[in-house]
Amino acid sequence: MDTQHLALLTRLIQNEVEFCVIGGIAAIYYGSSLITHDLDVAAPLDELNIPRIIRALDGTHPRFRMHPARPPLPDEPQRLKGFRNLCLATDIGVIDILGEVTGVGDSADVISQSQAVEVEPGLTCRVLRLEALIAAKRAAGRPKDLRAVAELTVILEKERDRSGETNE
Repeated sequence: MDTQHLALLTRLIQNEVEFCVIGGIAAIYYGSSLITHDLDVAAPLDELNIPRIIRALDGTHPRFRMHPARPPLPDEPQRLKGFRNLCLATDIGVIDILGEVTGVGDSADVISQSQAVEVEPGLTCRVLRLEALIAAKRAAGRPKDLRAVAELTVILEKERDRSGETNE
């Protein structure tokens, strides 16, 4: 994992943000050769978690990266009420915080289909389980996601072979 992703994850963990790693970083955790430039997480965008997210990103100058004017992330949690996603560029990297993941469900569904893993020595967080990650990538349907599905399916089959599971 590169330093920018590690720095963002560390901030989320230290500020007790409820979240689950999804997307390319989750795929890399399982052994994928994918290259990703952002950190994708699923998280509840509610009155408890939004202040934690704001606190975690404090000092990184988070800006809405999908908005042409790239306005800053507000400091007031109530201004983010009703947001379903936060796609942000920060001084330490890009992070997409999703309230729902196509093919899996809302953030509660995503978290229920995750596992706690040590992504770096001493750094534990939740990562979407491989089967759910494949479902999410398949549902997204973009060419890069479908390539990831092919690779992740091979990884899943190898895991099942090692553990003695069958595909039936």
